[in-house]
Amino acid sequence: MSVEHGIPQDQRLRDQWNGLVCQMERPEVFYTCEWAIAVHRAYHSSLKPLLLLAYEGDALAGVVALATDAAGKQLSFLAGSTADYCDFICHPQHRAEFVEGVFGELARLHLPTLRLANLPADSATSRTLKGAAEKHGYLVFSRPAYRCAQITLGAPAERQKVKESVVKRKAFRSCLKGLERTGLVTVDHLTQWNVVRANLPRFVEAHVARFRAGGRASNLASAERQDFLSALAELLSGAGWLVLTRLLAGDEPVAWNYGFQFAGSWFYYQPTFDARWRQFSPGFCLLTKMVEQACDNPEIHLLDLGLGEESYKDRFASVYRQTLHATITDSRAARLRETVRYHAAAAVKSSPRLEHWVRRLVGRASAENVKL
Repeated sequence: MSVEHGIPQDQRLRDQWNGLVCQMERPEVFYTCEWAIAVHRAYHSSLKPLLLLAYEGDALAGVVALATDAAGKQLSFLAGSTADYCDFICHPQHRAEFVEGVFGELARLHLPTLRLANLPADSATSRTLKGAAEKHGYLVFSRPAYRCAQITLGAPAERQKVKESVVKRKAFRSCLKGLERTGLVTVDHLTQWNVVRANLPRFVEAHVARFRAGGRASNLASAERQDFLSALAELLSGAGWLVLTRLLAGDEPVAWNYGFQFAGSWFYYQPTFDARWRQFSPGFCLLTKMVEQACDNPEIHLLDLGLGEESYKDRFASVYRQTLHATITDSRAARLRETVRYHAAAAVKSSPRLEHWVRRLVGRASAENVKL
């Protein structure tokens, strides 16, 4: 097992890394070397990469991109706060061996805690994680995280049925008519870096303004997040995987999706819309148009709506993909704390009256802290 405290600028490594991604049971753009490089560029001040690589001769056989916290004691996926799915990258048949090798290396490095966010429940990793960790003295607590809505696209007849079901909705046709008062409604897809770069500021501005209008803070208000999306767009557009989709009413862009097309999947990663057009639901119209176009494109087999269980996604979804959050630790007390915390939170959430009481208690405590 080779250990790197960074992401080497090595084209051969990048090619072999991405070759392994294509061997995964479900290849994802989040697993690519480009994604890891973009995270490292944008978050280098807060995340310290720990790259573990397994080789068979000169050929890369497995890679996992982790990151340490400031104290260097706790580990996570390097892409854990940016990627909708994270995993150990190697052929599924070699996953158990590779995962066990990783835990052996972590034990040798005396790293006590590993928190894995957004691990797909259907991954071969999730089936081997507990056994591999326990062989090296680690304990595992795994819990459900997100349920990701997806639209699967199969035979032509099935695609036509999906297409008709979304474009014939009364709400869509009504909103579309409202937008058409300004001009012809069209959708375009920006894929070249120089064009994407020119349009990113407008996308960011709309996202921040939309959240502010709702009394919330956009993650794009963060300079690091903006740097990440810019670096990622540059890297992925070079590989042909980035798609910045816009919905236009006349010449005016009213909704966007910063997304990806990779291995037959079109990803609905970070959408937004111009809040001034809210009455016409431009975000809903854009997603409907994306579904329509995906149905007409035989190269697209899946439209993934990603993390977040917003209710509007249920109107489109045909299947769901579950992700997990796993805490791996060498401390029985730490695992017990994680277990108790999770089940206590689940109990509170299952009881509206108890949840209301807890929220009032937390709010009252926060108010007291402010006074102090």
